[in-house]
Amino acid sequence: MREIFDTAGVQAWAHVRCLDCGAETGLDADEPVVLASVVKVPLVLEFARQVAAGQLDPADRVRATAPTRLGGAAIAGCADDVELSLRDAALFALTLSDNTAADLLFDRVGLDNVRSLVRELGLADTRITGAPRDVVTSMAEDIGARDAADFARRFPALGPEEVFRTRALDPSATNASTPRDLTRLLALIADDRAGPPEACAWVRDLMSRQLNWHRLTAAFPPEVAVWGKTGSLPALRNEIGVVSYPGGPRYAVAVCTRAEVLTGRLPHVDRAIGEAARQAVEDLAHDCPNTTLHGRRGGSPGDASVEIPSP
Repeated sequence: MREIFDTAGVQAWAHVRCLDCGAETGLDADEPVVLASVVKVPLVLEFARQVAAGQLDPADRVRATAPTRLGGAAIAGCADDVELSLRDAALFALTLSDNTAADLLFDRVGLDNVRSLVRELGLADTRITGAPRDVVTSMAEDIGARDAADFARRFPALGPEEVFRTRALDPSATNASTPRDLTRLLALIADDRAGPPEACAWVRDLMSRQLNWHRLTAAFPPEVAVWGKTGSLPALRNEIGVVSYPGGPRYAVAVCTRAEVLTGRLPHVDRAIGEAARQAVEDLAHDCPNTTLHGRRGGSPGDASVEIPSP
């Protein structure tokens, strides 16, 4: 893995574990990394758990207005106010990585409850400091922006040194975890141990519908099922997910990278993430007893047509 990332010109941290035989491999897997949008996975998981417990009605409506829209995909970038259900906000948060949808969910689910979930699941090296809006606010404060408009105007002109000094890119000052913690989270979701089975199944289903497939999913043939979540910030590209081969085995993957440039599109880094994950999976399969990587689509993909029930 290190050779792949050196060739791509990025720092990288990774962990891969076989969910069926327990074998694992990694690259600085216990080093802290910035979560970026990967934070939406524990957020939506906590939402699904609260729905399963009857604490939230997934059909409750929320409204995104101009002050709440951060810009970007889905409702975050809409020109007009949008009203939708909590359930659909969760859909947008995981499939489109919608930051405003995630903010609305954090408001209902509660930041402290997401933090409690992380502790309950034994993710000792994971820290949740805030919602996407809090990350953006910290960046604006760190560059001395007067308001959101001033931030939007000034940020694109900043150089790497200025951006790298912001708290949003510092794992000691923002939402952070380690690759090993992230594959543990995936393993718990995969095996229905992160909450009620219906909650875990629904999260898997949403993650299987993620539209960003160019990192992890693109590295595997179409008969291999993948459910995952990307995370991106300036210079940072993350991907976590579970790769399921037909008839088994299943592998939890977490890869986090940091470039030295702020270029928005680095396709060679995206390819490196997938290539490193595939190579690690194949290496583990070679070491696992009675494991072959062949056959038709199977394993535990995103539990097709799973619906989150009303309480």
